[in-house]
This record gives sequence, C-alpha cells and structure tokens, in this order.
Amino acid sequence: MRKIKIYQVDAFTDKLFSGNPAAVCILESWLSDDLMQSIANENNLAETAFVVPEGDDFFIRWFTPSVEVDLCGHATLASAYVIFNMTGYKAQQIRFHSMKSGLLTVSRKEDILFLDFPSDVLLTSDEDKPLIEKCIGIRPIEVYKGKTDYLAVVDNETAVRNLVPNLNEINRLNARGLIVTAEGDDADFVSRFFAPQSGVDEDPVTGSAHTSLIPFWWSKKGRMNMKALQLSKRGGNILCEYRNDRCIIGGKAKLYLTGEINTA
Repeated sequence: MRKIKIYQVDAFTDKLFSGNPAAVCILESWLSDDLMQSIANENNLAETAFVVPEGDDFFIRWFTPSVEVDLCGHATLASAYVIFNMTGYKAQQIRFHSMKSGLLTVSRKEDILFLDFPSDVLLTSDEDKPLIEKCIGIRPIEVYKGKTDYLAVVDNETAVRNLVPNLNEINRLNARGLIVTAEGDDADFVSRFFAPQSGVDEDPVTGSAHTSLIPFWWSKKGRMNMKALQLSKRGGNILCEYRNDRCIIGGKAKLYLTGEINTA
C-alpha cells in the first residue's frame, strides 16, 4: 500500500480556523492526473497542492475538487509553509515551477511568507455590467476582464460584505470566477471571490485574485504597498506590493493537521 504524506494549512491568517485551508502533498514523483484529482475531490477543500522536488527547486500543481487550475496563491503559500517548516529546508526562498504560470517564488521574513506572482492585465468590460449585475444583485461601477476572472467594482465595503451572489449566473460566466471589490474602511481595499465554475462557490482567501486586484488598486491609489482584506466568513489579511509586471502577496499561515493518504 502506497502512503502519501499530507498536510493541511490555513493560509493568509495567524490563527487556526480562519484564512483559507489548503492541503499539501509533497511527492517523490508525480502521481497520475486521475489520482491527484481524486485526492483533491476527497479532501473537498478549495485547493490541494502537489509538489515534487527537483534539485534545489520544486514543481507545483493545484487541483480544486473538480478541476486542475493554472494558479493558486493560498495553496502555494501553504506549500511553502510546509517546505520551510516541515522538511528541514534551510534557504530563505523557494522556487516553484508551474506549467501555466511560470516561475513563482516564495520568500520568508520572520513568520510572513511573500509570494512573487505575475501581474494580471485587466481590460475594461463595461458592456458586461448587466451580466455582472445578475450575478451579484447590484449594479457594478466598473467591470474588467483579466486572464481568468471578471473583476467588478462596487460602491463600498458594506456592498461587498452584504451582497448575495447568484451562483447559477456566476457559473455561466466565461471565466474561472468573479472578483468583487471596493475601497476598504480600514484596509486599502476589500474583496470577495466566487468560482462555482471551478467547484468553489466562495473562496475564503484568494491569492491569485490579488494579481488582478493589486494592479487595479495601484492604478486608483498610486501606492505600491497596500493592505487588503477578503470578506469571506473565515476572512483573510493580505499584504500587497505592486512591482509592475509582478505582484508581491504576503501573509501568514498555521498548520492544522498532518496525516497519511492510503492510495490502495
């Protein structure tokens, strides 16, 4: 019987039972795609990351319960936490290679981990305002389309916090998901993220969505460094830095459990 070590980590939080939980499997070699998808489905978390070491670097893939995705921030943060804290890794930076998003690095400064991800490019999509209004029940001020997601801007933090998504309408969008954002009361900006297309009705904290949010809010505020809050029930705090074609996305993480998967 083959056993696979598994870790579950709450990402973008400094306390358990908040932030975004992700499963992490550190492998010696790749499993079959079907087996990785089955494990992710069994875990029933927003993301399960699979990591294979190669030399001093690592290769990474991410699976929701239903599909493999091109990029995931919180599961990359969780994977880095496991490598830094559970494997004896001594360097201060981890280099992850991904199939669809290229080189991703994670560095640590004390107990904060910083993701270095490619910035998204947003195109105005105001003609889709009626479509997005059906999805969130309120008229957006602005609508944009990025590489994988729609981004809708609404009036204020209260509007983001109180909106009730129409998941059936969101599921019909030709996108990975929908980001809804506004200027924050205490943070620079707030957001929520919905992706029923990927098997995640509402994601607790979405690192990859901040590759769209950081360039957008930099264009509005003109500040390279910002603090963000994701307004899910679990909630999450994100440190943000805009570096033109790259976004630095920082947060803490907490280990919830370790275990073994029996694959036969």
